[in-house]
Amino acid sequence: MNIESIREYSLSLPLTSEDMAFGEDVLLFRVLDKIFVCCMLTRHDLVTLKCDADYATELREAHPEIEPAWHWNKKYWNQVHLDGSLTDDFIKSLIRHSYAEVVKKLTRRTKTEHPEILSVN
Repeated sequence: MNIESIREYSLSLPLTSEDMAFGEDVLLFRVLDKIFVCCMLTRHDLVTLKCDADYATELREAHPEIEPAWHWNKKYWNQVHLDGSLTDDFIKSLIRHSYAEVVKKLTRRTKTEHPEILSVN
């Protein structure tokens, strides 16, 4: 997978927006204003994703391409190297997981107002 396909896939998820709030070289994808994907445009081989804490540890132990995210809460954020052996389908599943982790933290009211966000697993 590359940055373009990550962008396309991320934007296909319900109520996703993109912005560059951290500067011209950082592309963020958000669901209802909450970040779930961060792409460094100066590092086309790297993407940062939110993750359940236990699953994050499991992923890091199983895949050398996945490590704690630099400048993010390392308990919940992984950086994924795209130039390794991870398949596109696996990376998409990590993006969906990141999206779901963010949605999980939204208020009940927000989830009720936007039921389409609950369909992503």
